[in-house]
Amino acid sequence: MTLRTSVPATALALATALALAGCVPGEGSAPAAAEPAGTASGDAGWSTDTLDIDFATYNPLSLVIKDQGWLEETFGDEVTVNWVQSAGSNKANEALRAGAVDVGSTAGSAALLARSNGSPIRTIDIYSQPEWSAIVVPAGSDITSVADLAGRSVAATKGTDPYFFLLQSLEEAGVPLDQVEVQNLQHADGRTALEQGSVDAWSGLDPIMAASEAESGTQLIYRNIDFNTYGFLNATEDFLEQSPDVAQAVVDAYEKARAWAQENPDEVVAILAEVAGIEPAVAAKVIGERTNLAVDPVPGDAQREVLEVVGPIFVESGDVASQDDIDRALEALFEPRFAQEADPSRIDG
Repeated sequence: MTLRTSVPATALALATALALAGCVPGEGSAPAAAEPAGTASGDAGWSTDTLDIDFATYNPLSLVIKDQGWLEETFGDEVTVNWVQSAGSNKANEALRAGAVDVGSTAGSAALLARSNGSPIRTIDIYSQPEWSAIVVPAGSDITSVADLAGRSVAATKGTDPYFFLLQSLEEAGVPLDQVEVQNLQHADGRTALEQGSVDAWSGLDPIMAASEAESGTQLIYRNIDFNTYGFLNATEDFLEQSPDVAQAVVDAYEKARAWAQENPDEVVAILAEVAGIEPAVAAKVIGERTNLAVDPVPGDAQREVLEVVGPIFVESGDVASQDDIDRALEALFEPRFAQEADPSRIDG
């Protein structure tokens, strides 16, 4: 695959795609979200004095919000914003379950897995539809298809989209999971293991995967956007119950970031490059070719359809005890009202 080296070209592609976002209606109907209790001038006060929220290189909108300081400006001195970096969906889920963050970003598959296994989270915004996972092999590998993974070792981070991408790919190719040695490594460690020859293949995640392609000549032997679930912004139920005003401000900021990305695509690429420590051309590839931010932010039918396919695979692989657990999680996971009532004009900056 040819790298995009022209950031302006990427900017044009991103701006064109994002321009369509305003034409997509919200899904479903729900009660109106609570209006924020506080204002920039502190007229009414906010429901909490602390917000713990994650940022991740796989979630470009989180990087924009952190970089621009909009939440800090909106909350003023009343709410302290603590940013915590998530190295993967599994780490975001761990932080949500432990109460270390109030809001965390994961893949849709990881959110369903967590909810199915008892984590009290709800999805309040859809931040992207990415093609962020693929099967990666070293340059010159004799592995040319998923079928060739039988009897081989593959690095993947359990509880994340790349892991579930691997499971779906193996099922499609007719390769039983017990014929593959899955090494549970965090994404960056998976890249290292692949490039050092400790594993035969890696189910990778961008932007780490794109950097590996550019810097080490690794190759993507299997891609399938349908096996990548959406980017889910999740919050704990306690946080949503106790601080709906702050949760609404977070979603408002996400929608401000989506519009800002349309107007400033070059800056989105630059921010990702800086935070991820990758070359601008690699960041441009991730944003311009593999990230669709122009999605309806309201969690609903489109995401449910994807997760209904993934759910039975969780049960078959033993990651979830029963299909009943999956079904209950799907019924409880989405909380659309915050995205339905999002108003970027309420965010200062």
